[in-house]
Amino acid sequence: MGQTLTGLLTSVRAIAGRPGTPPRARPGGGPDPELLAALRHCGDHLAALAASGPLTDARRTRLIASIGALTTACSTPGADAFDALLRTGQQALDSGGDAGARLALALADEATALRARSKGAWRLRGNALDALGRSEEAITAYERHLALQQNTAAARDVERRIATLRAAGDRIDEALALLGDGSEGGAGATGAVRLSRRLPAADARAAFTELVRLRTTERGAADPVVRRLAALYAEHRRLSDRDPMADPLLGGAEPLGVPGLRRFLAGRTVCLVADTPHTAEQEQRPGSSLAALIGGYDLVVRCDAVRHAAPTARTDLHAATLRGDSPWKDPRWDRRATARLVFGDPLPHWRLALRSRLVPGAQDHIGDATLRRPLHDPALLGEAAADAEGPASTAYTVLRLLDFLGTPARVDLIGFEGPAALPPREREWIGARAGATDDTAVRITLR
Repeated sequence: MGQTLTGLLTSVRAIAGRPGTPPRARPGGGPDPELLAALRHCGDHLAALAASGPLTDARRTRLIASIGALTTACSTPGADAFDALLRTGQQALDSGGDAGARLALALADEATALRARSKGAWRLRGNALDALGRSEEAITAYERHLALQQNTAAARDVERRIATLRAAGDRIDEALALLGDGSEGGAGATGAVRLSRRLPAADARAAFTELVRLRTTERGAADPVVRRLAALYAEHRRLSDRDPMADPLLGGAEPLGVPGLRRFLAGRTVCLVADTPHTAEQEQRPGSSLAALIGGYDLVVRCDAVRHAAPTARTDLHAATLRGDSPWKDPRWDRRATARLVFGDPLPHWRLALRSRLVPGAQDHIGDATLRRPLHDPALLGEAAADAEGPASTAYTVLRLLDFLGTPARVDLIGFEGPAALPPREREWIGARAGATDDTAVRITLR
């Protein structure tokens, strides 16, 4: 890939020139200036990728291939490179990170300059601005897209996203009005960034967090104004992570947030069952003491791909972690479960995984975006990622989440020994909280 990347960068520079230099005149004409500018942006991005070392991310590999296709289209007389430009912008956005979003925005700017009435170009610009947290500018671009979009069904997602961004901004406006328009609602004596709906999303979230912290410290959590401010903050965080309307592609499942999961677990006994051949065999054996034990719990939890338990084995809550390169395209989740939690990041690919892997009717509830990263979400456990032993197991993530929520009457682990044993760091956490062990059933009681 190193030679291919270097060769592509050379081709891009030959066609479009280097940064800060005017493009070379081509005999008999050549690509539009906007396409040459887009290629220069791609060249800058390729140079940064080449300097970053070996490429192992499949998303970046796809972006490089797309830039190659755009370069070929720009160097072929009579070829229409506009579609290749939009595809490259989308691949840049899909590659993730601010650098990818900035490239997507730069390409979208050239696309809208080249064809001002392209609904695809304005949609790409809105998506890129949205990914960069520039909500008000994203709304403007989305509205330009809608003005050109004739397909009512295709417009619904964009309309819903505009409503979400506006609703998030409205929560900020209400918070500022609640505290007054002077220093009371802004930076105050701390010198912090003044909260505004026009701030980039990350800055607005940080400013809102600091504002809530300051007012809680000054007035106390019981103050009516502080309570309303905290509620607005919570609504703003939820709107930042998900659309307010149910996704029509979620297989008919009802979204389940943190409050809903608390209610789902409240007062119930829960067991996490390891997916091992021995546990599965015992669970299916008539009159088995282990089958009777599992059947006595209010909720049975199973994790990831359940390969050994019978398809009809009871599953009240299924949890899965999306691992490896995104987007994730593993088998669909067809095991019947009352509720399903899916852990994963980044958010756009998590949404795509849900839409492509959920099976209609296989679950009644699906965890929403507020539950997709409980270990590291500041609104939940808020822990820094620990890379020493790799990502946390799904069972451990579920245990930590249940422990944090604190509403189950009891949480037990069954069968997590031998090959199913959790990593040492996770076993240490469990051992520090285990209230009892039962060797005959291989059961560990946490609560």
